[in-house]
Amino acid sequence: MQEPEVTLELALEHGLNEEEYERILKILNRTPTFTELGVFSVMWSEHCSYKNSIALLKTLPREGGRLLVSAGEENAGLVDIGDDLAVAFKIESHNHPSAVEPYQGAATGVGGIMRDIFTMGARPVASLNSLRFGSLDDARTRYLFAGVVKGIGDYGNSFGVPTVAGEVYFDESYRGNPLVNAMAVGIVSKKIYASAIAKGEGNPVMIVGSSTGRDGIHGATFASEELSEKSEAKRPSVQVGDPFTEKLLLEATLEIVKNGWLIGIQDMGAAGISCSTSEMSAKGKSGMKVDLDKVPLREDGMSAYEIMLSESQERMLCVVKKGYEDRVKNVFEKWDLHCEIIGQVTNDDNLTVEYKGEKKVMIPAEELVLGGGAPVYIREQKEPSYIKETRAFNFNSLPQPDDLTGAFLKVFSSPNIASKRWVYEQYDSMVRTNTVVGPGCDAAVIYLKGTGKALAMKTDCNARYVYLNPKEGTKIAVAEAARNIVCSGGVPLAITNCLNFGNPYKPEIYWQFTQAIEGMGEACRFFDTPVTGGNVSFYNESPDTAVYPTPTIGMVGLIEELKNITTSYFKDENDLIYVLGDDKQELGGSEYMKVIHNKVAGDSPQLNLEAEKKMQDNLLSLIGKGLIKSAHDISEGGIICAIAECCVMDNENLTGARVNIPVKNRNDFSFFSESQSRVIVSVNEQSKDEFEQTLKSKDQAYYLLGRTGGTKLNVNNLIQVDINKLADLYFNTISDIMNSEE
Repeated sequence: MQEPEVTLELALEHGLNEEEYERILKILNRTPTFTELGVFSVMWSEHCSYKNSIALLKTLPREGGRLLVSAGEENAGLVDIGDDLAVAFKIESHNHPSAVEPYQGAATGVGGIMRDIFTMGARPVASLNSLRFGSLDDARTRYLFAGVVKGIGDYGNSFGVPTVAGEVYFDESYRGNPLVNAMAVGIVSKKIYASAIAKGEGNPVMIVGSSTGRDGIHGATFASEELSEKSEAKRPSVQVGDPFTEKLLLEATLEIVKNGWLIGIQDMGAAGISCSTSEMSAKGKSGMKVDLDKVPLREDGMSAYEIMLSESQERMLCVVKKGYEDRVKNVFEKWDLHCEIIGQVTNDDNLTVEYKGEKKVMIPAEELVLGGGAPVYIREQKEPSYIKETRAFNFNSLPQPDDLTGAFLKVFSSPNIASKRWVYEQYDSMVRTNTVVGPGCDAAVIYLKGTGKALAMKTDCNARYVYLNPKEGTKIAVAEAARNIVCSGGVPLAITNCLNFGNPYKPEIYWQFTQAIEGMGEACRFFDTPVTGGNVSFYNESPDTAVYPTPTIGMVGLIEELKNITTSYFKDENDLIYVLGDDKQELGGSEYMKVIHNKVAGDSPQLNLEAEKKMQDNLLSLIGKGLIKSAHDISEGGIICAIAECCVMDNENLTGARVNIPVKNRNDFSFFSESQSRVIVSVNEQSKDEFEQTLKSKDQAYYLLGRTGGTKLNVNNLIQVDINKLADLYFNTISDIMNSEE
């Protein structure tokens, strides 16, 4: 193949700017080869270099708590959970690929995040996700939604890891640019986890797993630009996954890590061989010499450029201790996988790549990577004009609903509140038999066999709040994730994040991003939940609009005693129903405002971190004393929807309730307010005195709402609905839409 002449114009076509191209010329002291230009373009893309975000990300709390490695040091975060064990977890986006090829985009998102976990030597035990789509009234949205869910289900089910939790939101802002964030959690011994490093001159470099093809070339660059009508032509930038090969790769990888034959190992995700070779070398302050003739290919006539940039799935780069090559090969051959020596570690700091007798790449590895020579920018920021407009909204101008029951049923059956059973029934949530609490409750719970402990896990973000108030909304995302962990009986440990925003070159978008980072840092420091790492996904824009700023929080918590595992739904007749926390009648960004009045206005709810932490600590104390039977946080839809969920969430045991919600001003404001730091709990009547005395002694606000029982939900004698009707709306709304004929 005749390689094109490298010019500034060609560099611009590769997503680099003029300043960056000049910088490359200075680093190399010459014009780059075509392959080198490709390597720089992917390594300096936003997706790999974080060039517009890393300066702000470094302000987050990236160590402390039970963290074993600082954020960004390894493929995934690692947190000490005692008993010589650590939990590895991470979340990443696959938004752009899923927008043009929903099935493979979502499937390979799951596969990629799993590899980040098991390259640490950790066995994946759970998969989670956070998904955003346009309105389900739109046929294309339904197509994307169905494809993404099937892709996640097919890959996870075939790979053999339970999909246990997640969240799904629908809003017009995501119509042209859905968000697909995949999270994985794994367990590893603290003594044997692996590192993504290359060092030791002469140590062999091996590529293992699948063959390399042309799929996914420039996927990292594709993820670093806005979606447009041309994006449909970029289907080759979407990788193709094979979960059965990945399962073999998992077992082989864990075996060689456990046997101690590795110096380092890294997944080949974004930017493929370019990324793994340069990042591992830079981390080990070493160089690497690679011969692409040794790379197993599945397509004829591939160029060095294509091989270096391919994002073919189910591949790893291993640096093996010299003398152990044959043992490593035997393991991979046993699992019927490729394993080829393609190079060796050097001590000259350069990434040197040869192909067909020609030197194609010679770049100092440090110059390619985040924290090295990759560019770092602080962009211009400006508060968007809509902020003043939305804050000026007068809630008293809203008409009161003529039919309060009808308004409640409309909000409760909103796809954002209704059960996501149609989604999670396509996932195997019980494989490996560790799942104690699966999809549908506040958080998922996975039993750690042989320890008497369990892990609680959750993804969370209300993007409407973040749109209205990026700092406060992101604090709420962290707090709600923690609240969900606590409602399940767990102590929050740490977070990972997936920061989904529009184009950072637009000052209003960068302002949103900056504010969100400030809010996340403040909340994480307060809850002592350091950031283990994560992912930034910019350019989530279509020709019509940018998505709502969506800083998704993935959180893991530890349940020290299995008896403390708590679920969300009412258990028995005649239990007392309480609410912990105060209502401030906050409707900004609420589901009620959107569904009933078609407005996203006002300010987000306000979060008092002290009050939130106090409530969470008190709730954990009540759970530890065995004083409550269920706990469910109040979020979208307000207190009335939270109570209704408690009545019907356990579809096998529907339980009615009679409650009296205190009203301050208007019934609709009190019923649908989304004030934070509130939880619905149910209590056995025999525990009433001890329960109330415990809360009084801790100066915790609470209110006795009523009792469970009967076949209706009765609210203030104003709303009375049969619980079978509620259950039908809750469990069947989404499936009725998805299964209905056009």
